[in-house]
Amino acid sequence: MTNNTAQARFELALSSAKTAQQAYDALSELTKELVGAKLFTVMTVDMATELAQRTYTSDPENYPTSGTKPITRNSWFSIVHDQHECFVANTIEDIAQVFPDYELINTLGCQSVINLPIVIGGTLAATVNILHETGYYTEDRVQRTKDLLTLPSLAALCVAQRLIT
Repeated sequence: MTNNTAQARFELALSSAKTAQQAYDALSELTKELVGAKLFTVMTVDMATELAQRTYTSDPENYPTSGTKPITRNSWFSIVHDQHECFVANTIEDIAQVFPDYELINTLGCQSVINLPIVIGGTLAATVNILHETGYYTEDRVQRTKDLLTLPSLAALCVAQRLIT
């Protein structure tokens, strides 16, 4: 599958979406095709209340979309929120340093992660969270994520938010 074919399918699915779930489904499929993911979630961020909410998940049994969680100001926050850069960890030990649910992540066969920040108006609006096996997110895959998924992620977030309201 070429990048252009995957992008074209994403654009068609996104423009046809009738629900936020469908918009994020399109982004999840694009991510799996272009980069690879065992677990894919989207967390929206409300900095006024300092709460994050999982608005999409590829694994609703283990990672449901209900509820919110407080934003923790740690090294992850500095990288993703302050610098608007991807957070990348390729071992469960690195994940454990910033995510308290690392044990659950590990049981799902995920020991590496990319958190792609989605920024609107200079403010972090969401993160796209892509998880896979140990060492999966090589420098090349991280660059592919930035190059190929940043604009589609922004588009999916905007479509999803419009369909929610």
